[in-house]
Amino acid sequence: MIETIVDSIRVSLVTQHRVVILKEVDGERHLPIWIGPFEAEAIAMELQGVSAARPLPYDLIKTMISDMGGTVQEILVTDLAQDVFYARIVIDQQGRRVEIDSRPSDAIALAVRTDVSIFVDESVMERAGVMLDAESEQEVDEDAAMSEAESSSASTDSPAEEDLTVFRDFINSLDLDDFDRKREN
Repeated sequence: MIETIVDSIRVSLVTQHRVVILKEVDGERHLPIWIGPFEAEAIAMELQGVSAARPLPYDLIKTMISDMGGTVQEILVTDLAQDVFYARIVIDQQGRRVEIDSRPSDAIALAVRTDVSIFVDESVMERAGVMLDAESEQEVDEDAAMSEAESSSASTDSPAEEDLTVFRDFINSLDLDDFDRKREN
């Protein structure tokens, strides 16, 4: 398993598609995972230290796990099958290891709230990981990214496995300046 951190959440200002980018702790590969807008907002709020007026579902899950004598130990992104990522939430409940199936977006939202490590299976990183270089950070034609995004699966946690250039095109179309400024404050 490869330890990762949440590098960023990227949002296309034109299409409003969202991607959470996990980055290897001891490497340069990034794992982009399509996520929904609510999950993106929940992750971004926690990373920026913004509290919701009322508890979000991930805050409730954290409280429930704790009140039942458990602690979240780690998050595992375990598989990529038929363009869908799979994750597990690992909980220690009074010495008993419990693994719960989860969407990666939900597991990551819980991970940032419980300050636990996110691990990605090597086979998942090999198949879907990308290297981001200086060129990848520049703007590209939004129409190309949009047409690629429309041709990918409808699931919010699924990439186009056969042609991962859709991620590079999409990532290149995103504007992170606002997110980075808020994260630095």
